[in-house]
Parts: sequence; structure tokens; C-alpha cells
Amino acid sequence: MKRIKILFLGIGICLASQFVYSTAFAQEASKIQGQLTKPYRPEADAQRDIDSLLQLAKKEKKNIIVQAGGNWCVWCLRFNDYIHKNPRIDDLLKRRFLYYHLNYSKENKNEAVFQKYAPEGNKLGYPFFIVLDKNGKTLHVQESGSLEKEKGYDEEKVLKFFNAWVAK
Repeated sequence: MKRIKILFLGIGICLASQFVYSTAFAQEASKIQGQLTKPYRPEADAQRDIDSLLQLAKKEKKNIIVQAGGNWCVWCLRFNDYIHKNPRIDDLLKRRFLYYHLNYSKENKNEAVFQKYAPEGNKLGYPFFIVLDKNGKTLHVQESGSLEKEKGYDEEKVLKFFNAWVAK
């Protein structure tokens, strides 16, 4: 009987610590989200936006990087903040790519757009990236976890990823 009481006490402590950790994580994520720019637009017509970017991509001979995610996703917001605050990455993106934030949220899941460009993307987690050529062909779909470093991103990994998809 004593072993059962100890077992239940241990389970209770485990559950309580998990709850405290989860609550602390959610509070930290909420605080960070409140401080970061919200680049995703649930109200946007994503296919129309991408079609416009494709016209520009043909003129400028650039590929398009589509960052899939939502304003609810702290890692999506962190990545957006990171690429704009890192001068090397920001410069590369401005010179060599067109960039688009493809919203996925309860307000607008953009299912047809995701199905068209990255039908398996929903298995990756957010954010993930879709590289399109100037004709709208999907060249690559990339998860973001391999670009992370601690609570942020690794400059060399991010640069290597983007440089691999510069239009030739």
C-alpha cells in the first residue's frame, strides 16, 4: 500500500512539474510573440499574391522563398525577425529573392495553395519554406529545425540554405 501511495505521489509531482513547465513556456512564447512583427496576413488572397510575385520573379530573374506559418507560431516570428535583423541574410534576400509569408491559421488555412506548392508540407511543422522558381515550379520544400541554434537560428546554416536556391 505504501508503494502505491509513493507511486501516486511521484505521478502527481511529475504532472505538476509538467504543468508548471508548460505554463512557463506558454507565457514566454506569448511575451516573445507580443514583441515581434506579425508578417502573416490571414485575410490575404495568397494565390493572387504569389501570382503577382511570379510576374515580378520573371522580370527580375529571381526565385521566390515562401515562408509558411502564422502569427500564432513563435518560431515563425523569430525567423522573420532574425532574417531582417541579420544584415548578411537581409541583404541576400533583398538582392536575390522575392519573399512571401504564406499564412496558415484557423482563419485561413490556404489549403489549395499548400496543396499546389507543398502537399507534404503539413508534415514538417512551422515554419517551413517553399522555394519556387520564376515559373511557379516548386524546387524545394525545407523544414526549419535544421536551421535552428538554441532559441534562434544559425547564420551559416541559413545563408547556406538560401544560397543553394539563388536563381542561376
